[in-house]
Amino acid sequence: DGTSLPDLDLLHDPEDELLCANLMDLVQATLGRAPLGAKRCSRLLMPAQLLAQVRTELLRLACSEPCGLRGALLDLCVEHGKACHDVGHIAVDPAVVPTFQLTLVLRLDSRLWPKIQGLFTSGPAFAPLKLSTGFRVIKKKLYSSEQLLIEEC
Repeated sequence: DGTSLPDLDLLHDPEDELLCANLMDLVQATLGRAPLGAKRCSRLLMPAQLLAQVRTELLRLACSEPCGLRGALLDLCVEHGKACHDVGHIAVDPAVVPTFQLTLVLRLDSRLWPKIQGLFTSGPAFAPLKLSTGFRVIKKKLYSSEQLLIEEC
């Protein structure tokens, strides 16, 4: 009859959608207690737009993987200036042997830099920090010798 579904609908996996929603909750919880300084923790907040963009990108990168999103290891990093701080590691499904690794590099809102300088020295805690809507995802396949895939958003 000539009717066809868009490619994205063919790759749509309802299980990955649910898994990704749970993963985003876990990412937000991890960012909520991110260690940014030697003995400091700070609440990092993801704007709704960033949350939606990251979710879409993770699902897109997982659709070509043998186990889908279940086979992912996710490393969370926060970039400020030229430094990149590791804030957490998440195995999406610990019962599945990982097939790929994603490194999600988030950026602090650059307008906050004067406010966060104190995080890296001693002093009182600051209010929650908002992340920029820009991010980078680095995908590394763990079962192949293919080169890294770096997506800048």
